[in-house]
Amino acid sequence: MLRKVICIDDDPITLMLCKKVMERVEFASEINTLQNGEEAIKQFEDYEKIDTKNAPDMVFIDLNMPVMNGWEFLDEYFKREYHKKFKTHFIVLCSTIDPKDVEKSKLYSMVVDFLSKPITKTMLEELKSKY
Repeated sequence: MLRKVICIDDDPITLMLCKKVMERVEFASEINTLQNGEEAIKQFEDYEKIDTKNAPDMVFIDLNMPVMNGWEFLDEYFKREYHKKFKTHFIVLCSTIDPKDVEKSKLYSMVVDFLSKPITKTMLEELKSKY
């Protein structure tokens, strides 16, 4: 079981489903949700200032969100060199799998997988076995 996971998506139903499925398979001890990349950047700023050990083990992020989308978040995370400070793995969780997006996600060392919504018990069990 992972210690801490964050799900980032602007859709409250997706966030609720994500959290419920994760709880059902005992994926993580702590599951938090955020609604956009800007909220997530603020969260990582806090981890950097207060306690880097409290950063999540894994983050599930949607690409299409208002305020700051998934790509903008990943760019900012990389620019701030958080990928060197935190051992957080990122899973892109999207409603469509565009081969161009899958290829682009490989440019970010912290992105370890690209999955299609909705999250399922099987997906989580496979991730548990890898990480």
